[in-house]
Amino acid sequence: MARYKNQDRNGLFLPVILSEQIVPGSFAFALDYLVDHELDLSGLDARFRNDEVGASAYDPRVMLKIVLFAYSQGMLSSRAIARTCIHNVQFVALCGNSQPSHAHIAKFVSGMGEQIKTLFAQVLMTCDAQGLIGGDLFAIDGVKLPSNASKERSGTFEELLQRARRLERAADKIVELHQGLDYCAQEEPMDSRRQARIDALRREAARTREFISVSSETTGRKGIEIKTNVTDPDSGKMATGKGVIQGYAAQAAVDTGHQVIVATDVVGSVSEHGMLIPMIEQSRPYLRADTVIVADAGYHSKDNVQQLADLDIAALIADKHMRKRDERLAGQGRFKPAAPTLHNKATVELASVPKHFGLSDFQFKSPRLCICPAGKKLVGTGRVYPLANGQGQRIFRADATDCASCEFRSLCLRNPEQGTPRSIKISRKTSRRIAAKNETVNQQRAIDLMRQAIDTPSGRALYSRRIGTVEPVFANLRHNKGFSRFNLRGRDKVNTQWHLYCMVHNIEKLAASGWQKA
Repeated sequence: MARYKNQDRNGLFLPVILSEQIVPGSFAFALDYLVDHELDLSGLDARFRNDEVGASAYDPRVMLKIVLFAYSQGMLSSRAIARTCIHNVQFVALCGNSQPSHAHIAKFVSGMGEQIKTLFAQVLMTCDAQGLIGGDLFAIDGVKLPSNASKERSGTFEELLQRARRLERAADKIVELHQGLDYCAQEEPMDSRRQARIDALRREAARTREFISVSSETTGRKGIEIKTNVTDPDSGKMATGKGVIQGYAAQAAVDTGHQVIVATDVVGSVSEHGMLIPMIEQSRPYLRADTVIVADAGYHSKDNVQQLADLDIAALIADKHMRKRDERLAGQGRFKPAAPTLHNKATVELASVPKHFGLSDFQFKSPRLCICPAGKKLVGTGRVYPLANGQGQRIFRADATDCASCEFRSLCLRNPEQGTPRSIKISRKTSRRIAAKNETVNQQRAIDLMRQAIDTPSGRALYSRRIGTVEPVFANLRHNKGFSRFNLRGRDKVNTQWHLYCMVHNIEKLAASGWQKA
Protein backbone atom coordinates (compact mmCIF):
# COMPACT_ATOMS: atom_id res chain seq x y z
CA MET A 1 0.00 0.00 0.00
CA ALA A 2 1.34 3.44 -0.96
CA ARG A 3 2.66 5.69 1.76
CA TYR A 4 2.20 9.49 1.74
CA LYS A 5 3.50 12.46 3.67
CA ASN A 6 1.58 13.45 6.78
CA GLN A 7 -0.79 16.42 6.53
CA ASP A 8 -1.22 18.82 9.44
CA ARG A 9 -3.95 21.46 9.32
CA ASN A 10 -3.62 22.62 12.88
CA GLY A 11 -2.10 25.95 13.90
CA LEU A 12 1.53 26.45 12.91
CA PHE A 13 4.13 29.10 13.58
CA LEU A 14 5.07 30.34 10.12
CA PRO A 15 7.59 33.06 9.18
CA VAL A 16 5.26 35.49 7.39
CA ILE A 17 6.46 38.83 5.97
CA LEU A 18 3.33 40.96 5.84
CA SER A 19 4.59 43.34 3.15
CA GLU A 20 4.98 40.39 0.77
CA GLN A 21 1.32 39.48 1.14
CA ILE A 22 0.24 42.56 -0.83
CA VAL A 23 0.87 41.35 -4.38
CA PRO A 24 1.82 43.96 -7.02
CA GLY A 25 -0.85 44.42 -9.66
CA SER A 26 -3.69 43.54 -7.29
CA PHE A 27 -6.42 45.75 -5.90
CA ALA A 28 -4.84 45.57 -2.44
CA PHE A 29 -1.50 46.82 -3.82
CA ALA A 30 -3.11 49.73 -5.67
CA LEU A 31 -5.14 50.62 -2.56
CA ASP A 32 -2.11 50.45 -0.29
CA TYR A 33 0.01 52.66 -2.57
CA LEU A 34 -2.82 55.12 -3.20
CA VAL A 35 -3.54 55.73 0.48
CA ASP A 36 0.11 55.98 1.49
CA HIS A 37 1.45 58.10 -1.39
CA GLU A 38 -1.39 59.86 -3.24
CA LEU A 39 -4.11 60.81 -0.78
CA ASP A 40 -3.89 63.72 1.64
CA LEU A 41 -5.41 62.58 4.94
CA SER A 42 -4.44 65.64 6.96
CA GLY A 43 -8.13 66.40 7.49
CA LEU A 44 -8.57 63.05 9.25
CA ASP A 45 -5.35 63.52 11.22
CA ALA A 46 -6.62 66.86 12.50
CA ARG A 47 -9.41 65.13 14.39
CA PHE A 48 -6.95 63.75 16.94
CA ARG A 49 -5.51 65.78 19.84
CA ASN A 50 -3.38 63.13 21.57
CA ASP A 51 0.12 64.40 20.82
CA GLU A 52 1.10 64.59 24.47
CA VAL A 53 -1.77 63.12 26.47
CA GLY A 54 -4.45 60.55 25.78
CA ALA A 55 -4.40 57.03 24.38
CA SER A 56 -2.89 56.25 20.99
CA ALA A 57 -5.35 56.12 18.11
CA TYR A 58 -5.70 53.87 15.09
CA ASP A 59 -4.09 55.42 12.02
CA PRO A 60 -6.85 56.73 9.69
CA ARG A 61 -4.81 55.40 6.75
CA VAL A 62 -5.06 51.92 8.18
CA MET A 63 -8.78 52.31 8.82
CA LEU A 64 -9.42 53.60 5.30
CA LYS A 65 -7.47 50.71 3.78
CA ILE A 66 -9.30 47.95 5.61
CA VAL A 67 -12.74 49.52 5.06
CA LEU A 68 -12.21 49.95 1.31
CA PHE A 69 -10.66 46.49 0.96
CA ALA A 70 -13.52 44.94 2.94
CA TYR A 71 -16.09 46.69 0.73
CA SER A 72 -14.28 45.36 -2.35
CA GLN A 73 -14.72 41.85 -0.91
CA GLY A 74 -18.45 42.31 -0.31
CA MET A 75 -18.01 42.73 3.45
CA LEU A 76 -20.20 45.47 4.95
CA SER A 77 -20.53 44.53 8.63
CA SER A 78 -18.01 46.17 10.96
CA ARG A 79 -17.98 43.03 13.14
CA ALA A 80 -17.11 40.87 10.14
CA ILE A 81 -14.35 43.30 9.16
CA ALA A 82 -12.92 43.22 12.70
CA ARG A 83 -12.85 39.40 12.73
CA THR A 84 -11.20 39.30 9.32
CA CYS A 85 -8.44 41.67 10.49
CA ILE A 86 -7.40 38.90 12.88
CA HIS A 87 -7.56 35.84 10.62
CA ASN A 88 -7.10 37.01 7.01
CA VAL A 89 -3.46 37.56 6.13
CA GLN A 90 -4.15 40.30 3.56
CA PHE A 91 -6.22 42.27 6.06
CA VAL A 92 -3.52 41.74 8.67
CA ALA A 93 -0.95 43.07 6.22
CA LEU A 94 -3.03 46.15 5.32
CA CYS A 95 -3.72 47.05 8.94
CA GLY A 96 -0.17 46.23 10.10
CA ASN A 97 -1.61 43.75 12.61
CA SER A 98 -3.17 46.61 14.57
CA GLN A 99 -6.52 44.74 14.83
CA PRO A 100 -9.06 47.56 15.31
CA SER A 101 -12.33 46.64 17.00
CA HIS A 102 -15.71 46.73 15.30
CA ALA A 103 -16.66 49.82 17.31
CA HIS A 104 -13.65 51.76 15.99
CA ILE A 105 -14.40 50.67 12.42
CA ALA A 106 -18.07 51.69 12.65
CA LYS A 107 -17.15 55.01 14.26
CA PHE A 108 -14.59 55.73 11.54
CA VAL A 109 -17.10 55.16 8.72
CA SER A 110 -19.97 57.07 10.30
CA GLY A 111 -17.78 59.98 11.40
CA MET A 112 -16.03 60.85 8.14
CA GLY A 113 -18.56 63.54 7.21
CA GLU A 114 -17.55 65.99 4.49
CA GLN A 115 -14.00 64.61 4.45
CA ILE A 116 -15.15 61.70 2.27
CA LYS A 117 -15.90 64.10 -0.59
CA THR A 118 -12.34 65.41 -0.49
CA LEU A 119 -10.93 61.87 -0.60
CA PHE A 120 -13.24 60.94 -3.47
CA ALA A 121 -12.07 64.00 -5.40
CA GLN A 122 -8.42 63.05 -4.81
CA VAL A 123 -9.01 59.55 -6.19
CA LEU A 124 -10.65 61.15 -9.24
CA MET A 125 -7.61 63.36 -9.75
CA THR A 126 -5.40 60.26 -9.80
CA CYS A 127 -7.72 58.60 -12.33
CA ASP A 128 -7.63 61.70 -14.49
CA ALA A 129 -3.82 61.83 -14.32
CA GLN A 130 -3.75 58.25 -15.65
CA GLY A 131 -6.01 59.17 -18.57
CA LEU A 132 -9.01 57.18 -17.32
CA ILE A 133 -11.48 60.07 -17.74
CA GLY A 134 -12.17 60.74 -21.41
CA GLY A 135 -14.83 63.42 -21.05
CA ASP A 136 -16.70 62.51 -24.26
CA LEU A 137 -19.94 61.45 -22.57
CA PHE A 138 -21.18 61.36 -18.99
CA ALA A 139 -24.17 59.16 -18.13
CA ILE A 140 -26.20 60.08 -15.05
CA ASP A 141 -28.48 57.56 -13.38
CA GLY A 142 -29.58 56.32 -9.98
CA VAL A 143 -30.10 53.02 -8.22
CA LYS A 144 -32.61 52.55 -5.40
CA LEU A 145 -31.24 50.73 -2.36
CA PRO A 146 -32.98 49.86 0.93
CA SER A 147 -31.91 51.70 4.05
CA ASN A 148 -31.59 50.62 7.65
CA ALA A 149 -35.20 51.58 8.34
CA SER A 150 -38.56 49.86 8.43
CA LYS A 151 -41.15 50.97 5.91
CA GLU A 152 -43.85 50.12 8.46
CA ARG A 153 -42.73 53.22 10.37
CA SER A 154 -43.38 55.49 7.38
CA GLY A 155 -46.33 57.76 6.71
CA THR A 156 -47.76 61.21 7.16
CA PHE A 157 -48.07 62.61 10.67
CA GLU A 158 -51.73 61.61 10.78
CA GLU A 159 -50.91 58.05 9.64
CA LEU A 160 -48.13 57.77 12.23
CA LEU A 161 -50.49 59.02 14.95
CA GLN A 162 -53.07 56.40 13.96
CA ARG A 163 -50.36 53.73 14.10
CA ALA A 164 -49.41 54.80 17.63
CA ARG A 165 -53.07 54.51 18.67
CA ARG A 166 -53.31 51.01 17.15
CA LEU A 167 -50.20 49.90 19.05
CA GLU A 168 -51.63 51.23 22.32
CA ARG A 169 -54.96 49.49 21.70
CA ALA A 170 -53.13 46.23 20.94
CA ALA A 171 -51.25 46.46 24.25
CA ASP A 172 -54.46 47.19 26.15
CA LYS A 173 -56.19 44.25 24.46
CA ILE A 174 -53.47 41.85 25.60
CA VAL A 175 -53.94 43.06 29.18
CA GLU A 176 -57.72 42.63 28.92
CA LEU A 177 -57.35 39.08 27.55
CA HIS A 178 -55.03 38.19 30.40
CA GLN A 179 -57.45 39.53 32.97
CA GLY A 180 -60.31 37.62 31.38
CA LEU A 181 -58.44 34.33 31.34
CA ASP A 182 -57.28 34.67 34.94
CA TYR A 183 -60.53 36.01 36.30
CA CYS A 184 -60.54 33.68 39.25
CA ALA A 185 -56.88 34.25 40.06
CA GLN A 186 -56.15 37.88 39.30
CA GLU A 187 -53.29 37.95 41.77
CA GLU A 188 -51.20 35.73 39.47
CA PRO A 189 -48.58 37.79 37.57
CA MET A 190 -48.48 37.93 33.78
CA ASP A 191 -45.97 35.62 32.12
CA SER A 192 -42.70 37.23 30.96
CA ARG A 193 -43.30 36.65 27.23
CA ARG A 194 -46.67 38.41 27.24
CA GLN A 195 -45.34 41.25 29.40
CA ALA A 196 -42.39 41.78 27.03
CA ARG A 197 -44.80 42.04 24.10
CA ILE A 198 -46.87 44.68 25.91
CA ASP A 199 -43.77 46.69 26.81
CA ALA A 200 -42.52 46.57 23.20
CA LEU A 201 -45.84 47.82 21.84
CA ARG A 202 -46.00 50.70 24.28
CA ARG A 203 -42.38 51.67 23.69
CA GLU A 204 -43.00 51.78 19.95
CA ALA A 205 -46.12 53.89 20.42
CA ALA A 206 -44.29 56.29 22.75
CA ARG A 207 -41.41 56.56 20.29
CA THR A 208 -43.79 57.40 17.46
CA ARG A 209 -45.57 60.07 19.50
CA GLU A 210 -42.25 61.59 20.56
CA PHE A 211 -41.12 61.73 16.92
CA ILE A 212 -44.31 63.56 15.93
CA SER A 213 -43.92 66.06 18.78
CA VAL A 214 -40.31 67.04 17.95
CA SER A 215 -40.54 66.90 14.13
CA SER A 216 -42.18 69.22 11.64
CA GLU A 217 -44.21 68.35 8.58
CA THR A 218 -42.64 68.70 5.13
CA THR A 219 -44.64 69.41 2.01
CA GLY A 220 -43.86 68.95 -1.65
CA ARG A 221 -44.14 71.36 -4.54
CA LYS A 222 -47.89 70.78 -4.81
CA GLY A 223 -48.48 71.42 -1.12
CA ILE A 224 -49.04 67.75 -0.31
CA GLU A 225 -47.44 66.43 2.86
CA ILE A 226 -44.46 64.16 2.22
CA LYS A 227 -44.37 60.89 4.13
CA THR A 228 -41.59 60.59 6.68
CA ASN A 229 -40.01 57.71 8.57
CA VAL A 230 -39.58 57.40 12.32
CA THR A 231 -36.39 55.34 12.10
CA ASP A 232 -34.66 57.33 9.34
CA PRO A 233 -36.47 60.57 8.44
CA ASP A 234 -34.08 61.26 5.54
CA SER A 235 -35.05 58.08 3.69
CA GLY A 236 -38.15 57.67 1.57
CA LYS A 237 -40.56 55.08 0.23
CA MET A 238 -39.66 54.09 -3.32
CA ALA A 239 -41.24 51.78 -5.85
CA THR A 240 -38.87 49.31 -7.51
CA GLY A 241 -39.23 46.33 -9.79
CA LYS A 242 -39.29 44.09 -6.71
CA GLY A 243 -41.81 46.09 -4.71
CA VAL A 244 -41.78 49.13 -2.44
CA ILE A 245 -38.69 49.76 -0.34
CA GLN A 246 -37.70 52.26 2.33
CA GLY A 247 -34.39 53.64 1.21
CA TYR A 248 -32.35 56.05 -0.85
CA ALA A 249 -31.74 56.69 -4.54
CA ALA A 250 -27.96 56.56 -4.99
CA GLN A 251 -26.82 58.80 -7.85
CA ALA A 252 -23.76 58.47 -10.06
CA ALA A 253 -22.33 60.25 -13.09
CA VAL A 254 -20.12 57.86 -15.06
CA ASP A 255 -17.62 58.61 -17.80
CA THR A 256 -18.05 56.42 -20.86
CA GLY A 257 -14.30 55.96 -21.47
CA HIS A 258 -13.35 53.60 -18.62
CA GLN A 259 -16.58 53.77 -16.58
CA VAL A 260 -15.03 55.92 -13.87
CA ILE A 261 -17.53 57.54 -11.50
CA VAL A 262 -16.98 61.31 -11.67
CA ALA A 263 -19.81 62.45 -9.36
CA THR A 264 -21.98 60.80 -6.76
CA ASP A 265 -24.67 61.61 -4.20
CA VAL A 266 -27.77 60.14 -2.53
CA VAL A 267 -31.32 61.43 -2.23
CA GLY A 268 -34.12 60.10 -0.06
CA SER A 269 -36.86 61.05 -2.49
CA VAL A 270 -38.82 59.25 -5.18
CA SER A 271 -38.25 62.14 -7.60
CA GLU A 272 -34.71 62.23 -8.96
CA HIS A 273 -34.99 65.10 -11.45
CA GLY A 274 -33.79 67.56 -8.81
CA MET A 275 -30.39 65.83 -8.78
CA LEU A 276 -29.51 66.42 -12.45
CA ILE A 277 -27.99 69.90 -12.16
CA PRO A 278 -26.15 69.15 -8.85
CA MET A 279 -24.57 66.05 -10.44
CA ILE A 280 -23.48 68.08 -13.46
CA GLU A 281 -22.00 70.75 -11.17
CA GLN A 282 -20.05 68.09 -9.27
CA SER A 283 -18.61 66.70 -12.51
CA ARG A 284 -17.80 70.16 -13.91
CA PRO A 285 -14.01 69.88 -13.28
CA TYR A 286 -13.96 67.10 -15.89
CA LEU A 287 -16.47 68.56 -18.35
CA ARG A 288 -15.16 69.64 -21.73
CA ALA A 289 -16.74 71.96 -24.27
CA ASP A 290 -17.97 68.97 -26.31
CA THR A 291 -18.96 66.70 -23.40
CA VAL A 292 -22.48 65.29 -23.78
CA ILE A 293 -24.64 64.55 -20.73
CA VAL A 294 -27.17 61.72 -21.09
CA ALA A 295 -29.87 60.74 -18.60
CA ASP A 296 -33.14 58.84 -18.65
CA ALA A 297 -36.68 60.21 -18.40
CA GLY A 298 -36.53 60.37 -14.60
CA TYR A 299 -34.42 63.53 -14.91
CA HIS A 300 -36.57 65.25 -17.53
CA SER A 301 -38.39 68.39 -16.45
CA LYS A 302 -39.02 71.86 -17.86
CA ASP A 303 -36.70 73.50 -15.36
CA ASN A 304 -33.88 71.04 -16.00
CA VAL A 305 -34.06 71.42 -19.78
CA GLN A 306 -34.17 75.21 -19.47
CA GLN A 307 -31.19 75.28 -17.10
CA LEU A 308 -29.18 73.08 -19.45
CA ALA A 309 -29.93 75.52 -22.27
CA ASP A 310 -28.98 78.51 -20.08
CA LEU A 311 -25.70 76.83 -19.05
CA ASP A 312 -25.01 75.89 -22.69
CA ILE A 313 -24.46 72.23 -21.78
CA ALA A 314 -24.94 69.65 -24.51
CA ALA A 315 -27.32 67.08 -23.07
CA LEU A 316 -29.74 64.36 -24.13
CA ILE A 317 -32.45 63.85 -21.52
CA ALA A 318 -35.11 61.38 -22.59
CA ASP A 319 -38.77 62.31 -22.20
CA LYS A 320 -41.54 59.82 -21.52
CA HIS A 321 -42.65 59.76 -25.17
CA MET A 322 -39.22 59.15 -26.69
CA ARG A 323 -39.73 55.44 -27.30
CA LYS A 324 -43.14 56.04 -28.83
CA ARG A 325 -41.56 58.37 -31.38
CA ASP A 326 -38.85 55.89 -32.32
CA GLU A 327 -39.93 54.21 -35.56
CA ARG A 328 -37.55 51.33 -34.85
CA LEU A 329 -39.65 50.40 -31.84
CA ALA A 330 -43.16 51.57 -32.63
CA GLY A 331 -43.10 51.64 -36.43
CA GLN A 332 -44.21 55.25 -36.51
CA GLY A 333 -42.66 56.73 -39.63
CA ARG A 334 -44.47 60.03 -39.36
CA PHE A 335 -42.00 61.35 -36.76
CA LYS A 336 -39.11 62.72 -38.78
CA PRO A 337 -36.17 63.95 -36.70
CA ALA A 338 -34.76 67.38 -37.32
CA ALA A 339 -31.10 68.28 -37.79
CA PRO A 340 -28.77 67.73 -34.80
CA THR A 341 -28.82 70.67 -32.39
CA LEU A 342 -26.66 69.36 -29.55
CA HIS A 343 -24.11 72.15 -29.66
CA ASN A 344 -26.34 74.89 -31.10
CA LYS A 345 -29.27 74.91 -28.74
CA ALA A 346 -29.45 78.72 -28.53
CA THR A 347 -29.93 79.18 -32.28
CA VAL A 348 -33.63 79.07 -33.12
CA GLU A 349 -35.08 79.98 -36.47
CA LEU A 350 -38.31 81.96 -36.53
CA ALA A 351 -41.06 79.58 -37.56
CA SER A 352 -43.38 82.41 -38.51
CA VAL A 353 -42.30 86.03 -38.94
CA PRO A 354 -44.84 88.57 -37.59
CA LYS A 355 -45.78 91.68 -39.50
CA HIS A 356 -44.24 93.94 -36.86
CA PHE A 357 -42.54 93.12 -33.59
CA GLY A 358 -44.52 93.90 -30.46
CA LEU A 359 -43.74 93.89 -26.76
CA SER A 360 -44.15 90.12 -26.49
CA ASP A 361 -41.22 89.64 -28.91
CA PHE A 362 -38.79 91.36 -26.53
CA GLN A 363 -37.15 89.68 -23.55
CA PHE A 364 -36.91 91.77 -20.37
CA LYS A 365 -33.88 90.58 -18.43
CA SER A 366 -33.77 93.32 -15.78
CA PRO A 367 -35.01 96.88 -15.15
CA ARG A 368 -31.98 98.11 -17.11
CA LEU A 369 -31.74 95.52 -19.89
CA CYS A 370 -34.00 94.27 -22.68
CA ILE A 371 -33.19 91.96 -25.62
CA CYS A 372 -34.77 92.49 -29.03
CA PRO A 373 -35.73 89.67 -31.47
CA ALA A 374 -32.39 90.16 -33.27
CA GLY A 375 -30.47 89.55 -30.05
CA LYS A 376 -29.38 93.16 -29.56
CA LYS A 377 -29.49 95.03 -26.23
CA LEU A 378 -31.90 97.81 -25.35
CA VAL A 379 -30.71 99.73 -22.31
CA GLY A 380 -33.15 101.21 -19.81
CA THR A 381 -32.95 104.88 -18.93
CA GLY A 382 -33.06 104.06 -15.22
CA ARG A 383 -36.05 106.28 -14.55
CA VAL A 384 -39.64 105.25 -13.81
CA TYR A 385 -42.17 107.58 -15.45
CA PRO A 386 -45.54 107.80 -13.62
CA LEU A 387 -48.79 107.04 -15.45
CA ALA A 388 -52.31 108.30 -14.85
CA ASN A 389 -53.41 105.00 -13.27
CA GLY A 390 -50.73 105.26 -10.60
CA GLN A 391 -48.37 102.73 -12.16
CA GLY A 392 -44.95 103.49 -13.55
CA GLN A 393 -43.33 102.67 -16.86
CA ARG A 394 -39.78 102.25 -18.04
CA ILE A 395 -38.24 103.25 -21.35
CA PHE A 396 -35.67 101.11 -23.16
CA ARG A 397 -33.64 102.40 -26.12
CA ALA A 398 -31.50 100.55 -28.62
CA ASP A 399 -28.16 101.68 -29.98
CA ALA A 400 -28.41 103.52 -33.32
CA THR A 401 -25.61 101.45 -34.91
CA ASP A 402 -27.36 98.19 -34.01
CA CYS A 403 -30.62 99.29 -35.62
CA ALA A 404 -28.87 100.68 -38.73
CA SER A 405 -27.42 97.27 -39.68
CA CYS A 406 -30.27 95.06 -38.43
CA GLU A 407 -31.90 92.70 -40.94
CA PHE A 408 -35.24 93.00 -39.10
CA ARG A 409 -35.28 96.79 -39.40
CA SER A 410 -38.39 96.84 -41.59
CA LEU A 411 -40.26 94.59 -39.14
CA CYS A 412 -39.30 96.56 -36.06
CA LEU A 413 -39.37 100.29 -36.90
CA ARG A 414 -42.43 102.19 -38.05
CA ASN A 415 -40.26 104.37 -40.31
CA PRO A 416 -37.31 102.24 -41.41
CA GLU A 417 -35.99 105.13 -43.55
CA GLN A 418 -35.36 107.31 -40.52
CA GLY A 419 -32.25 106.89 -38.37
CA THR A 420 -34.10 106.87 -35.05
CA PRO A 421 -33.39 103.63 -33.12
CA ARG A 422 -36.10 101.45 -31.62
CA SER A 423 -37.41 102.38 -28.17
CA ILE A 424 -40.16 100.73 -26.13
CA LYS A 425 -42.24 101.79 -23.16
CA ILE A 426 -43.54 99.24 -20.74
CA SER A 427 -45.23 99.27 -17.35
CA ARG A 428 -44.14 97.10 -14.45
CA LYS A 429 -47.27 94.93 -14.59
CA THR A 430 -46.88 94.33 -18.32
CA SER A 431 -43.17 93.55 -17.98
CA ARG A 432 -43.88 90.88 -15.33
CA ARG A 433 -46.59 89.33 -17.50
CA ILE A 434 -44.36 89.28 -20.58
CA ALA A 435 -41.42 87.91 -18.58
CA ALA A 436 -43.56 85.02 -17.33
CA LYS A 437 -44.82 84.34 -20.85
CA ASN A 438 -41.30 84.46 -22.31
CA GLU A 439 -40.10 82.04 -19.65
CA THR A 440 -42.80 79.55 -20.63
CA VAL A 441 -42.03 80.00 -24.31
CA ASN A 442 -38.31 79.56 -23.71
CA GLN A 443 -38.90 76.39 -21.70
CA GLN A 444 -41.08 74.89 -24.43
CA ARG A 445 -38.53 75.93 -27.05
CA ALA A 446 -35.74 74.22 -25.10
CA ILE A 447 -37.87 71.07 -24.71
CA ASP A 448 -38.63 71.02 -28.45
CA LEU A 449 -34.94 71.37 -29.28
CA MET A 450 -34.08 68.57 -26.85
CA ARG A 451 -36.75 66.37 -28.44
CA GLN A 452 -35.45 67.12 -31.94
CA ALA A 453 -31.86 66.40 -30.93
CA ILE A 454 -32.62 63.06 -29.28
CA ASP A 455 -34.75 61.93 -32.25
CA THR A 456 -31.90 62.31 -34.77
CA PRO A 457 -29.81 59.24 -35.69
CA SER A 458 -26.77 60.77 -34.02
CA GLY A 459 -28.80 61.63 -30.93
CA ARG A 460 -30.13 58.09 -30.65
CA ALA A 461 -26.64 56.69 -31.10
CA LEU A 462 -25.33 58.88 -28.29
CA TYR A 463 -28.24 58.17 -25.97
CA SER A 464 -27.95 54.41 -26.56
CA ARG A 465 -24.52 54.53 -24.90
CA ARG A 466 -26.14 55.42 -21.58
CA ILE A 467 -27.03 51.86 -20.57
CA GLY A 468 -23.63 50.46 -21.46
CA THR A 469 -21.94 53.21 -19.47
CA VAL A 470 -23.75 53.45 -16.15
CA GLU A 471 -25.58 50.14 -15.67
CA PRO A 472 -22.40 47.97 -15.50
CA VAL A 473 -21.18 50.22 -12.69
CA PHE A 474 -24.30 49.55 -10.62
CA ALA A 475 -24.07 45.84 -11.46
CA ASN A 476 -20.49 45.76 -10.20
CA LEU A 477 -21.37 47.43 -6.91
CA ARG A 478 -24.62 45.57 -6.27
CA HIS A 479 -23.77 42.06 -7.44
CA ASN A 480 -19.98 41.71 -7.54
CA LYS A 481 -19.49 43.66 -4.31
CA GLY A 482 -22.71 42.45 -2.68
CA PHE A 483 -23.85 45.99 -1.85
CA SER A 484 -27.58 45.35 -1.53
CA ARG A 485 -28.52 47.85 1.19
CA PHE A 486 -27.24 50.67 3.41
CA ASN A 487 -26.62 49.72 7.02
CA LEU A 488 -26.36 53.31 8.32
CA ARG A 489 -29.04 55.91 9.03
CA GLY A 490 -29.21 59.53 7.99
CA ARG A 491 -28.37 61.02 4.60
CA ASP A 492 -24.88 62.16 5.63
CA LYS A 493 -23.80 58.72 6.82
CA VAL A 494 -25.47 56.97 3.89
CA ASN A 495 -23.74 59.37 1.53
CA THR A 496 -20.40 58.48 3.15
CA GLN A 497 -21.00 54.80 2.59
CA TRP A 498 -22.01 55.36 -1.05
CA HIS A 499 -18.87 57.46 -1.65
CA LEU A 500 -16.71 54.70 -0.19
CA TYR A 501 -18.19 52.11 -2.55
CA CYS A 502 -17.73 54.45 -5.50
CA MET A 503 -14.10 54.93 -4.44
CA VAL A 504 -13.69 51.14 -4.47
CA HIS A 505 -14.99 51.05 -8.03
CA ASN A 506 -12.62 53.79 -9.19
CA ILE A 507 -9.60 52.21 -7.46
CA GLU A 508 -10.43 48.97 -9.26
CA LYS A 509 -10.23 50.88 -12.53
CA LEU A 510 -6.80 52.18 -11.48
CA ALA A 511 -5.59 48.70 -10.59
CA ALA A 512 -6.91 47.23 -13.86
CA SER A 513 -5.17 49.95 -15.90
CA GLY A 514 -1.76 48.79 -14.70
CA TRP A 515 -1.17 51.79 -12.45
CA GLN A 516 1.74 51.16 -10.05
CA LYS A 517 1.81 47.53 -11.09
CA ALA A 518 5.22 46.93 -9.64
